[in-house]
Amino acid sequence: MTKKEAQERLPLLRSAIETYRHKYHVLNESDISEEALDSLKHELLEIEGLFPDLVTPDSPSQRVAGAPLPGFTKVTHKVAQWSFNDAFSEEDMRDFDTRVKKMLATEYGKTVIPTYTAELKIDGLKIVFEYQKGKLVTAATRGNGTVGEDVTENVKTILSVPLVLKEPIDCIVEGEAYMTKTQFEKLNQKQRSLGLEEFANPRNVTAGTIRQLDPRIVSERNLSVFVYDIARIEGTAPESQDEELARLAELGFRVNPHAKHCTSMDDVLAYWKLWHDKKDKEDYLIDGVVVKVSECEYQDTLGYTGKAPRWGIALKFPAEQVTTVVEDIAVQIGRTGVITPVAHLRPVLVYGSTVSRATLHNEDEIRRLDVRVGDTVVLQKAGDVIPDIVKVLTEFRTGKEQVFDMPTECPECGAALVRKSVGTKGQGTSAALYCTNTACPAKDRRVLYHFTSKHAFDIEHLGPKNLDLLLDAGLIDSRADIFTLQKGDLLALPRFAEKSADNLLSAIAKRRTIPLDRFIVSLSIAEVGEETARDLAKHFKTIENIRTASEEVLTTLDGVGPRVAHSLRAWFTNSHNIKVLDDLLAQVTVTDISQAGTGTRLIGKVFVLTGTLPSLEREQAKTLILSHGGKVSSAVSSKTSYVLAGENPGSKLDEAQKLGVPVVTEAEFLAMVGK
Repeated sequence: MTKKEAQERLPLLRSAIETYRHKYHVLNESDISEEALDSLKHELLEIEGLFPDLVTPDSPSQRVAGAPLPGFTKVTHKVAQWSFNDAFSEEDMRDFDTRVKKMLATEYGKTVIPTYTAELKIDGLKIVFEYQKGKLVTAATRGNGTVGEDVTENVKTILSVPLVLKEPIDCIVEGEAYMTKTQFEKLNQKQRSLGLEEFANPRNVTAGTIRQLDPRIVSERNLSVFVYDIARIEGTAPESQDEELARLAELGFRVNPHAKHCTSMDDVLAYWKLWHDKKDKEDYLIDGVVVKVSECEYQDTLGYTGKAPRWGIALKFPAEQVTTVVEDIAVQIGRTGVITPVAHLRPVLVYGSTVSRATLHNEDEIRRLDVRVGDTVVLQKAGDVIPDIVKVLTEFRTGKEQVFDMPTECPECGAALVRKSVGTKGQGTSAALYCTNTACPAKDRRVLYHFTSKHAFDIEHLGPKNLDLLLDAGLIDSRADIFTLQKGDLLALPRFAEKSADNLLSAIAKRRTIPLDRFIVSLSIAEVGEETARDLAKHFKTIENIRTASEEVLTTLDGVGPRVAHSLRAWFTNSHNIKVLDDLLAQVTVTDISQAGTGTRLIGKVFVLTGTLPSLEREQAKTLILSHGGKVSSAVSSKTSYVLAGENPGSKLDEAQKLGVPVVTEAEFLAMVGK
């Protein structure tokens, strides 16, 4: 980024962050997720780090978010309140560890090895409590760090807050008020029964509840509090963060039991990864881990910046929503000829992986979002879900953004693009555009990519890169050609030696026999997915029975409607496809799927898979479910029997918990099928 670009971008970032912060922290409203707001703040800090001379005193990076609401008495904090800087990756934490050790070494004149205390970062509202002679006298929100709101009467209704400590001492402590997931669901059930709008999330409800002018409403909503810090205390102060937590518990405060003493940054990162996987099992929202230098002496030495302690940092879990910039929009051609617009993005880390592209689906979706080249957008990704642009932040527009127009001709072959008729009588048109050239080379290439993929023939060592090599060298032109390759053909290609050639030929040989359902999937017939292919295979037994079946016969099969039946007949009566099929059948053997053995353990059971399983690949799990009579669905509903969840499960797990659908681990699933 040039300095001129930074000067244009920074005012937009600062204005947007202040607007969203005010809505989030003061008005308890959320136009974008907290994760997306974090992403904007992260970008601001990065640019200001590149150009320190552009940092202004009123930048959001220089002050704590929030301001007192009118209607509450203002309280000037006796101890200044800070917010932690954020970290988003292992690299960020290694940098933090290096900074801490470097500063301590400079101050002490020798190498100093601090330890850390890692605590769960509860997603709620910070409260500052003051006790005099052991009695609660004031509870205040953080506000702007200097002045907060007096919410004492409301906080007194929270049963986990002690009104009198176990010792008659003076102290100021800090904690987090929150609403449990269980209580949040009860509150929304009440809202639904009254015909009222449901609340968006527990954090917003907590903030709004604490700011209620009627304490009776607060009492009814049953909030909870964890206390995690001593800001000031009478007598001998604890010497470490671990001792602080123990002292707080002695005084009668509710302390989160999951804090961990860590002797190294490796320990901290292991704790972070552990709780990323476990966080959804707790009855409160956890959005990261707070990491503090444990030794209070070292904390005092490290001190503070203008807005945050140097001895602590908030390590966020991988965000499901971030912000980025659309740098270009291009189109790609799918195996069925569909033309899909794809946004090329400024690379951004979302949910643990760097993303630089996101599908825009079709022309209608582009118009609905009004997304343009140059726009700042909110990108969403959860677990195994494909990244999706969900919102355009139009306040970032400068007038330089470019409206994207879908092409009218195929960019690969020049053929006309059309919208297909849909409906049994062609009463509508598809949202997608299609290339009208049945021999479009780009479409043929995508067909081959799909043909060798895990969903179809599953040929190891034959992914898109090697297929491109074979196609560009003229060694293959069709699917059947793959099975005619010779070792000499491969050795003439770059990246292929004796061993790699042998490995590929061996992988191809292993796939000369294939079950009928996977064979149907490999043909790339429009409207026919894996479940429909399996239903067809079970019913018709052979490919010959399917290729000769009429539309009327096809529609008698449960799950095959007129649209699917028409697509099947159109494919099997097309002269090009007939040759493709005959050539393939001359090279491979297609077996009745019953020959693979079908169990009955999961008959009538519908599974949804989410996250990464410890040992099974997604396709292996699907095969096990199907081979035992079960079904696999892509979405959780009331008809779902089980959700099979692994690491990074995403929103499907939340939906399962909301609907009361049983969630099973890989081990529990394997027990179901007798493995």
